[in-house]
Amino acid sequence: QVQLVESGGGFVQAGGSLRLSCSASGITFNNYAAGWFRQAPGKERERVAGIEWSGSTTEYTDSVKGRFTISRDRAKNTVYLQMNDLKPEDTAVYYCAKYSGGWFRVGGSYDSWGQGTQVTVSS
Repeated sequence: QVQLVESGGGFVQAGGSLRLSCSASGITFNNYAAGWFRQAPGKERERVAGIEWSGSTTEYTDSVKGRFTISRDRAKNTVYLQMNDLKPEDTAVYYCAKYSGGWFRVGGSYDSWGQGTQVTVSS
């Protein structure tokens, strides 16, 4: 059974930083692409960053480019999201998700999700 557990959320002032972690059990997380999503109240869930199995390919939504960095520690079976220069509009519940394969491709999907961690950025 796949289990993803996020940690590292919290309350921070604008301009601050947080690092989210997503640890996996029940699978070899290193074999799969992964992503970080967020959902703010009243808004749809959006993907903010993705990373393929090797870590060599990463993707970001435009609003976080240059501020967020997704990475993975293969020894720890963990994916991270380093968030710098946080803005009030980054406030959301952040979710980690496992992709159905090692590479992002047409027809693939995210098939396992964590429970989410709250990030709140004050102005």
